[in-house]
Amino acid sequence: MPVTYLDYAATTPMDPRVRETMTDAMATVYGNPSSLYADGRAAKAAVEKARRQVAALIGAKPEEIFFTSGGSESDNWALKGMAFARRAAGQPCGIVTSAIEHPAVLRTCAWLEAQGIPVTKLPVDTEGLVSPATLASVLNDASDDGKSTVGIVSVMMANNEVGTIEPIAELARVAHAHGAVFHTDAVQAAGHIPIDAQELGIDALSLTAHKFCGPKGVGALYLRRGVAIDPLILGGEQERGLRAGTENVPGIVGLGCAAELAAAELAAEAARLTELRQLLASRVQAISGCTLHQAEDDAQRLPGILNFGITGVRHDALLIRLDRAGFAISAGSACSAGSLEPSHVLAAMSVPEGRAQEAVRVSLGRFTTREDVLSFAAALQREAASIRNLGTT
Repeated sequence: MPVTYLDYAATTPMDPRVRETMTDAMATVYGNPSSLYADGRAAKAAVEKARRQVAALIGAKPEEIFFTSGGSESDNWALKGMAFARRAAGQPCGIVTSAIEHPAVLRTCAWLEAQGIPVTKLPVDTEGLVSPATLASVLNDASDDGKSTVGIVSVMMANNEVGTIEPIAELARVAHAHGAVFHTDAVQAAGHIPIDAQELGIDALSLTAHKFCGPKGVGALYLRRGVAIDPLILGGEQERGLRAGTENVPGIVGLGCAAELAAAELAAEAARLTELRQLLASRVQAISGCTLHQAEDDAQRLPGILNFGITGVRHDALLIRLDRAGFAISAGSACSAGSLEPSHVLAAMSVPEGRAQEAVRVSLGRFTTREDVLSFAAALQREAASIRNLGTT
């Protein structure tokens, strides 16, 4: 049975144009970018082209882009690298983050806390929004003898489970007003909504290729010029001495191509996906007992993510039935798949545990069609009714 893929927030199918570009690179750009002869220079040129393409996607300068293995490495590097650099310089190195971050941020913060670096988690409201006023209050309180102990604020740009877009510009302004640098995990946002790192006041930003139809295993960290950071991986002098290891040239080329395509098609694709999400939401809300978990303002939602629950229909039973019917969706972050714990995102949004165990996430993407949405909605209604009937017999 062919599968209708509706889990783009977990990962995306690779765009054929990206695959073709990578295939060509694997066949022809085989030199080491650190080598000085012609093949090495060709590889270096390919890497630098990709750096420009990624920079253009997020409103950065090419020299502010550093290639990594993906979002998790970028998050780890940003938080560990900036915290240790600030501590070594005698600067405040405490971290303030939010309760709804991806595990790549939350677990890194927990590890840093064990190393003696204080960490504070900001609450969110029932829409999943972080309040700039709450951040300001926390930063005002985080002082020792009148001096701030916080050096880093890290709040994701858009949530991977419910799609809420955070007020990044306001949060960054608050952080800077208190002498802290601002990092954002933009893994779900990059390639899907407009980003201008300079205009938003971002100091560090994480992204990964496989969330916008590029290859897995390659990503980038944006680091504003002048922000101090320690290397996470030591060895050679690659990435201007900050990230050792021979570059994954085909992967980087694929990331660059995916970034260029996403930038060129972003506005039209965002409008198309928003329309499909709204269509799906209208069909889902027609099901008795359905609750949407999202921001009230449509402008504060990612174009392609819809999180909802149906009373009396546990997500595990629903996912199994929909999988058998040929539809791939999820119950939240792919990195938490298999966990028996309720979603930490929904818990932070004050969703009762029972309702959280009913929540599923449908995420639409570049190759999703209107027919996909309509057939899924019909299958959802059918399977949810079947589960409910079993529960009453």
